[in-house]
Amino acid sequence: MRFENQSAIVTGAGRGIGHTIAVRLASEGARVACVSRSEDNAKRTADEINILRADSAKHYAVDVADHAAVQKIGAQILEDFTKIDILVNNAGVRRDGLAMRMSIEDWDAVINTNLRGAFNFTQAIIRAMVKQRSGRIINITSVIGLIGNAGQTNYAASKAGLIGFTKSLARELASRSITVNAIAPGFITTDMTAGLSDEIKKTIQSQIPLGKTGTPENVASAAAFLASGEASYITGQVICVDGGIVM
Repeated sequence: MRFENQSAIVTGAGRGIGHTIAVRLASEGARVACVSRSEDNAKRTADEINILRADSAKHYAVDVADHAAVQKIGAQILEDFTKIDILVNNAGVRRDGLAMRMSIEDWDAVINTNLRGAFNFTQAIIRAMVKQRSGRIINITSVIGLIGNAGQTNYAASKAGLIGFTKSLARELASRSITVNAIAPGFITTDMTAGLSDEIKKTIQSQIPLGKTGTPENVASAAAFLASGEASYITGQVICVDGGIVM
């Protein structure tokens, strides 16, 4: 029970990687604030956790791109949980398309959710972490932010930006014993990747040295490690969970 008496926020906790991370942290003792744009999805994850460990989770519905709304929800979470030890900025969306045809709405939707959303939630809880002089911030980026991918300029830009955000924030907070790291998943089987065409899936899978796709559990294991005391001397790093795509 590595996270006994600790509290965590997981954004995008309604499904996929975020859902799995939330359940994993709770299974090791954490109380978890499950955040999703959809109240139904957030509640579903919190209910699942509470069945496993009574009164271990609460659910919150908010659009992470909405700065004012996130500050309000962040204050509510801090009131409900007293303190936050772990923040996992996982919420993300895709709006794929070639740059020459991409609408500004699709560009903004991805940047605002994937990058601005992480900033919004970090800003909502950062003062509390600084005051307690401890904390773990984990940003879920992507290997696409490291290597790029045709048809995903908005997604790649948002995830590359998240890496720069991680490294700069790690330097700002290190003196307060707060670590900030990023996880870059490769091709992980989730609801989001299920929407990719067979051609894109085949192309990506051919680039995986281990020859198989990853699972949300693979990412959750990395998140649990970075959130734990075992990773107390690791900050500003990007951990690729990708089967070897980025070497």
